[in-house]
Amino acid sequence: MPIRTLIVDDEPLARRRLRAFLRPEPDIEIAGECGNGEEAVAAIRKLRPDLVFLDIQMPGMDGFAVLAALDARHMPLIVFVTAHDQYAVQAFEQRALDYLLKPFGKKRFQDAVSRARERLAGPEAGDFRERVAGLLRAVAGPKTHLVVKTAGRAVLLQTARIEWLEAEGDYVRIHAGREVCLTLQTMNRIETELGSGRFVRIHRSTIVNVECIKEIHPLPGGDHVITLRDLTQVTLSRGYRDRLEHALGQKL
Repeated sequence: MPIRTLIVDDEPLARRRLRAFLRPEPDIEIAGECGNGEEAVAAIRKLRPDLVFLDIQMPGMDGFAVLAALDARHMPLIVFVTAHDQYAVQAFEQRALDYLLKPFGKKRFQDAVSRARERLAGPEAGDFRERVAGLLRAVAGPKTHLVVKTAGRAVLLQTARIEWLEAEGDYVRIHAGREVCLTLQTMNRIETELGSGRFVRIHRSTIVNVECIKEIHPLPGGDHVITLRDLTQVTLSRGYRDRLEHALGQKL
């Protein structure tokens, strides 16, 4: 039987490279490809691939959030595609999870495919769920601090104190209680730094700490207004509603 394979990466060139490496493999069937985490979750649920090449650092729903959203009973084998540092790579190795560290070559890619074949065919495939759970606990745990460079200095903020973030031109304004920091970074970069879980993007220019939400009220047209604990009001765009529903574990 062919190994049904899904490619997930937000970079078109990276997806093209994976496709080019996969096509000569006689037992690989490319079932599809996705450019973000939301598409990946939907495709995995629908296509039920045997193997997924999964990028970790994607804006919005990253690779760890994709795994957390999947039904553990139907978890495919995952080969991580990552630019993470050596600490994370060691965590993958300790749990026998394979990875491709960008930039990777054809030989390293072929080694990963060979290992995937062995795991799919052997008894190891059955305990993959626990290895994934261990990885999530070790690597994707909640980030406790965020280093913010602003006005020629670096400010160390506890993520628990951050209530919400807003885009302001080429800057991001971070609201942490009475402290407000303006940093020259993109929303996508900040979103990746914070990771998934506590912080959710609710609008193209707004990220909120879900633990600071007090009330949510619907608006005409499918949007919602969110009131935070300090009574600040921000808009939940209907295009981002599913992200908040996923974080809260319930429909709005």
